Amino acid sequence: MAVHLVDHPLVHDALAILRDKRTAPDEFRRVATRISVLLATEALRDVPMAAGAVETPLGPADARRMASEVVVVPVLRAGLGMLDAVLALVPSARVGYIGLQRDERTAVASQYYSKLPDGLGNAYVLMIDPMLATGGSASAAIDLLRRAGARRVRIVCIVAAPEGVAFVERDHPDVVIYTPVVDSHLNAQKYIVPGLGDFGDRLYGTL
Repeated sequence: MAVHLVDHPLVHDALAILRDKRTAPDEFRRVATRISVLLATEALRDVPMAAGAVETPLGPADARRMASEVVVVPVLRAGLGMLDAVLALVPSARVGYIGLQRDERTAVASQYYSKLPDGLGNAYVLMIDPMLATGGSASAAIDLLRRAGARRVRIVCIVAAPEGVAFVERDHPDVVIYTPVVDSHLNAQKYIVPGLGDFGDRLYGTL
């Protein structure tokens, strides 16, 4: 299954606020953090656990801890708007960065930066990018992660387009996309419709 739709009331409440064109940048940032935590929680639902024990003030208790490393990789620049939220959820996670720039005329993504941690082979890699539009940038980013050794990659995005989902499914059928919604289509400028506009511009107030 290429898409895991996160159908939680709190997720969709946050999505409604992000979609609203009247939402100011400060509120947009707060809600982007909230929805990112919720989506990342779902994407990490099946991380392996190790059984153990801890001492509470009243005695021993069985405990389970994550038994696999988590690596978070935002796709610049919009993915940075989700990073702090995921790190608040998993403070021990290591972080990599992938910079891809889309040509406004051709919509083709080109790499301008990549910095990834070593030892990705046994990690759960969360690639975070708010908008999965054409899928070209996502597929190129996954290619970079694969070359760096990543085997378990999940995409966490806030809005996806069917074209982007199909592109990723074709190139990387084992990668699951975690998102609350797959919207109608891409317009002529390759923006998701109805979407929520340009996430980076709304996040950073650069409209």
